[in-house]
Amino acid sequence: MLTRRAAIASGLASLAAPAWARLGGARFLSSARLASGAHVLIGLTRDGGEAFRAPLPARGHAAAAHPHRPHAVVFARRPGVFALLIDCDTGREIGRVHAKQGRHFYGHGAFSADGLTLFTTENAYETGEGRIGIWNATDGLRRIGEVASGGIGPHDVLRSHDGRSLIVAHGGVRTHPDTGRSKLNLPTMRPNLSWIDITSGEVTGVIEADEHLRKNSLRHLAAAPNGEVLIGAQWQGSPRATPSLLATARQGGSLRWIDGPSQLWRDMRGYVGSVAAGEDGTLFATSPRGGIALRADMGGNLGIERIADVCGAAITSGSAIYTTGNGVVMSGMGTEIAVHEVAFDNHMIEL
Repeated sequence: MLTRRAAIASGLASLAAPAWARLGGARFLSSARLASGAHVLIGLTRDGGEAFRAPLPARGHAAAAHPHRPHAVVFARRPGVFALLIDCDTGREIGRVHAKQGRHFYGHGAFSADGLTLFTTENAYETGEGRIGIWNATDGLRRIGEVASGGIGPHDVLRSHDGRSLIVAHGGVRTHPDTGRSKLNLPTMRPNLSWIDITSGEVTGVIEADEHLRKNSLRHLAAAPNGEVLIGAQWQGSPRATPSLLATARQGGSLRWIDGPSQLWRDMRGYVGSVAAGEDGTLFATSPRGGIALRADMGGNLGIERIADVCGAAITSGSAIYTTGNGVVMSGMGTEIAVHEVAFDNHMIEL
């Protein structure tokens, strides 16, 4: 069994896209629900066509792409406990694991850049403490340890731009499988963004929202090319008081909230479902509840597309591509490029 230090150290490397993903076939992944009620993982081509579909035992959430092999891990939606390893060339399941006893997944994970280790966001639900599960990924998946995540409700995780840290978005909301998705601590919730040193496994930095924004649950992350982290939030307070739902941050700094009209955040119904960052620094966010796809450029200019039930967001050819709960794949300019007889789930992951 690897030591914690050895397991986490394998995360050091670049954020380059896997070479195999440029060879054709599936370029994006999204969980989806069929008309029959069954759940699948769908591989989408660059033009929005279907490359494969793999059955899931229950509703999926997001996935993590292996950096060098045509493999990805798809995670159960919170509070699910399954994670499936999928061959993205064939759509075949090649491995399956379950969360440790007393843990459940939050639906997100990240591979180390050398592909040897998988990191998963988890809830130690009897205490409410967040954990990062560590899995040996050299041959299938095998759990080898865990470290503290630095907060409650660790939802999304990514590697920092320099490859030295894991960055974790904590929603701050405590839940327990016995009460499903009920939020148990809203009066005292404290969302934060934490940095975990990949070499030592120690939490090296934490950024919290200001007191008046402590109900702005930090959920989803994307890495901008300039080293900043984009954060999408979900407001748990009064709808009339909905603040900005998008922020950027750097370790050692503070949350910098993106300016926008108050009505915009209310129109998004206090909910960001996915975020993505373009190579030119343009930021993208979606709100399925508001039917809004939002674009913010480096100059702070906002662009809005009204797309019903839009949620999945990824980048292709320098622009955004979206999926919806109505089975539609849209370009960033609001153009429909494909329609599928499925309901796409929250996230679209680029391979």
